[in-house]
Amino acid sequence: LESSLLTQPWASVCFGESTFLAKACFRDTGYVLLISDLSSVWYESADVEVVGQRSKELNKRLTVHVSSFLHRLRNLMCPLLAEQPDTATSFSCHHVAGGLSLHVKSELSGLPFYWDFHCCPAPVEMVSRHLVRPLIRMSLALQYQVQGLTSLLLQKDAEIEDYRESGATLSRDRLRTEPFQEQTFQQNFMAEVRRGAK
Repeated sequence: LESSLLTQPWASVCFGESTFLAKACFRDTGYVLLISDLSSVWYESADVEVVGQRSKELNKRLTVHVSSFLHRLRNLMCPLLAEQPDTATSFSCHHVAGGLSLHVKSELSGLPFYWDFHCCPAPVEMVSRHLVRPLIRMSLALQYQVQGLTSLLLQKDAEIEDYRESGATLSRDRLRTEPFQEQTFQQNFMAEVRRGAK
């Protein structure tokens, strides 16, 4: 389950006024949910036995197979993670001692359906595998991309300057651009980042 979770994208989800990043994977054998507010990371991994026991506690009137509960949970969570939540389903999130509880209220077979995800702090290795390493890889990829684009812009400026020195002129003055200033660009970019982080 957790190896399958690695291929799932992170999604932005809102519970009340709180925003989280979340990803989940559901199978007939259970599920795993990973959720973060970018300060902490929590997870729950539940197998068929845990799902069966909890479903009896929360949904005493429902007598369906555990696989039906897992199928229903997947159908409730996937739209939420696709940022298209079902309006007939409500989600609420509460911080509990040492963890996070996600409460779901919906319907199944015309009867009320309840579910609680009991999330505990994720192990360091799990956080690293699902969050830290991918973010570092993406950051490095973007740095290489910026370096490549900067180099290309400087080459283009040199090419344009060569044309100008050869007597070439623009047919439309509005196409004129200023030479690329790498240091100014970096300073402006970092200032925008700082503003966005506030």
